[in-house]
Amino acid sequence: MEIVSVVVVGAGIAGLACARVLVDAGVDVRVLERAPVVGGRLATRRYDGRPADIGAAYFTVSDPEFDAVARTWQAAGLAREWTDTLVAIENGHEEPRPGPMRWAAPGGLRSLAEHLADGLTVKLQHAVTAVEPGPMVDGVPVDAVVLAMPGPQALDVLDPCLQAARRAADGQDWAPSFAVTLRYPERAWPDFRGAFVNGHEVLTTICDDGDRRGDRAPVLVAHTTPAYTAARLGAHDRVIAEVEDAVGAVLGLPARPVTGYAHQWLQASPGRPSEELFHLDEDNVGVCGDAWGPPRVQTAWLSGTALGRALASRLG
Repeated sequence: MEIVSVVVVGAGIAGLACARVLVDAGVDVRVLERAPVVGGRLATRRYDGRPADIGAAYFTVSDPEFDAVARTWQAAGLAREWTDTLVAIENGHEEPRPGPMRWAAPGGLRSLAEHLADGLTVKLQHAVTAVEPGPMVDGVPVDAVVLAMPGPQALDVLDPCLQAARRAADGQDWAPSFAVTLRYPERAWPDFRGAFVNGHEVLTTICDDGDRRGDRAPVLVAHTTPAYTAARLGAHDRVIAEVEDAVGAVLGLPARPVTGYAHQWLQASPGRPSEELFHLDEDNVGVCGDAWGPPRVQTAWLSGTALGRALASRLG
């Protein structure tokens, strides 16, 4: 039987960052991902022949180590500084909101995950069904297992006997959202790049996907509020129509989109961020991701990296 020292379940940025640290430390690692691609919520989907970012809208940088990673992506042409100013829209009023530099990816944010995955052993379309004491992953013994995923997904596979890991996963609170991609006949909106839509029943954000990707395509991506989303789960066609109306009204658009697509995220944004960077217990079960701190791409990378270092030290 093939022996794998560590299994990382989930090929989002946290799982890939964790696996990268372990591999660099000489640990044998396999990453298992149920989806057909890496990236998790660094999600890029191709619509009408063009990719659009439908998960994270951008990423910000404040940590020196993550800054070095971002600069590596920038040097490779994978990421670019996009804007430090978005706008806030509320009750028809608009005002600029300066903030940290937001980074975007010309090839889509998933390209950053693909860069992290290069050289790792990643098995796609492999759904893990059980993590048991030992630890064991689907009946196969390993030295350690990392669950790089939202807590509700981790609870689905964790054995009841793994009480510490289950408590860590159960302590997370997640909000759902739809990401709706709208392609218009032409760019007919003001140069706003991205907007926080405050106090709206349907919308939380609207991003100019053509601006953030740099190709100026007439494409907007809107995200919906948790309450609206919870009331519309599974109703994709209805969501597309209602978001089209809402975006048109907020931006005063003269034309309707040519096409619209909706992607449903059951765990879109974590609440109640942990004060710790990760969980690692005596059972050698670790949990990491962007719920382990402020909900940001940087947090996911830091969480996975820190857990990888802790496991590498423990495993020698």
